[in-house]
Amino acid sequence: MRVQTTRFGAVEVGEDRLLNFPTGLLGFSSFTRFALLQPDQDGVFYWLQSVDSADLAFVVTDPSRWCDDYEATVRREHMDLLELESVNEARVFVIVNKYEDTLTANLQGPLVVNLRNRRGMQIVLSEQRWTTRWELARLQQPAQDVQRVSA
Repeated sequence: MRVQTTRFGAVEVGEDRLLNFPTGLLGFSSFTRFALLQPDQDGVFYWLQSVDSADLAFVVTDPSRWCDDYEATVRREHMDLLELESVNEARVFVIVNKYEDTLTANLQGPLVVNLRNRRGMQIVLSEQRWTTRWELARLQQPAQDVQRVSA
C-alpha cells in the first residue's frame, strides 16, 4: 500500500506494517488506520503514521528498551477486543515526545498491538508508578556560534 507522509513523501508499506486501531488513539479517535514505519533496521524509534492523514504521525518505541521492569497490565476486556489469547501475542509501544530539552515516553498510555491480526489499542494504566513523561534522553544543546576576532 502506498502511504503519503509529510516527513518522507509517498512510501510503499507492506501489509504486515499496517495496523488498525478501531477506537483510535487518545485525542485522535477518528483516525484508526496506521502504518508502522521503521526508518532503519538498527533504530529504536518508529513512526506510527496515519494512513488517512499525511500530517498525523507519532514517534513510538519499545518501552522495554528503556525501562527493564516496564510492564503494561492488559485487562481481560482489552485482550478480548484485540482478540489476544495471551499477552505474549502482543507488542507494546509507547509514544515519544520532546518536552523542553528531553525526549520522554508516555509509559502510562501504552499502545498494545496484536501481532497476529495487527489490531491495536491505546490503554491507560491505573498504576501510578508510570508517568506520561518518562525520561528517555536529554538532548544536547546546539553549539553557540563563535565569532573570531583578528588581533
